[in-house]
Amino acid sequence: MLNLITPVILTYNEAPNIDRSLIALQWAKDIVVVDSFSTDQTYEICKKYSQVRFFKREFDNHKNQWNYAITETNIISEWILSLDADYIITENLLAELSQLETDLLTNACYANFLYKIHGRPLAGSLYPPIAVLFRKGTCTYIQDGHTQRLQVVGKSMYLKNSIILDDRKSVSHWIIAQSKYAKLEAKKIGSLSFSQLSLPDKLRKMLFITPWFVPIFSFFVKRAFLAGLHGMFYCFQRAAFEIMLTLYLMEDGIKKAANKYDKH
Repeated sequence: MLNLITPVILTYNEAPNIDRSLIALQWAKDIVVVDSFSTDQTYEICKKYSQVRFFKREFDNHKNQWNYAITETNIISEWILSLDADYIITENLLAELSQLETDLLTNACYANFLYKIHGRPLAGSLYPPIAVLFRKGTCTYIQDGHTQRLQVVGKSMYLKNSIILDDRKSVSHWIIAQSKYAKLEAKKIGSLSFSQLSLPDKLRKMLFITPWFVPIFSFFVKRAFLAGLHGMFYCFQRAAFEIMLTLYLMEDGIKKAANKYDKH
């Protein structure tokens, strides 16, 4: 099965992550990297690997960037393995992929994630399973709030082994990125009626629940406390994102209220 798979990775200033990701992909004959004009050493690191074909595209949104990556880069394999630069394929997952058998109706495979904070694994996280392996030409990406989601056509299945997620970028980089993501997520929530929202987004629209509930849930229910300082770091990250998202939702409400008052 491995000779039928092309890994695809999107990058932007991923020097702290991309080398670890590519080391775990040395089995691949062809690796596609689509970069959003990084200003760090991402390109130099990628070019150390002879299998990497490196493309540059100005970033507009995740949907367009991913659809370009899977349709406009001359991928010839039957299957595509879509990865973020901080995803690492484990030896157990690699063994599973090498022996994977799918029927003709199965077009996608979902994977769970082992979340790590600078190498320290967490007992659990809020990161959901994602469709990462799919048959070329059968699935496309759509925009879902701040990120992309693969629109799966046909049957899907779950892989037994997990992918490691271990983002080593700085806190300052994380804050800038998450602020952008929170703003997009707030825009999505604000554009939908309450009945159209998922349960987490309904709680977010109530404004006062998720900033304290999410870190507490992560700390106790997801057992982040078992990872000590690393677990606390994760919980504060989750709290920071929810606070930013709540502030954007509140700002939108304040602006709408101000427009009403100005009309009177």
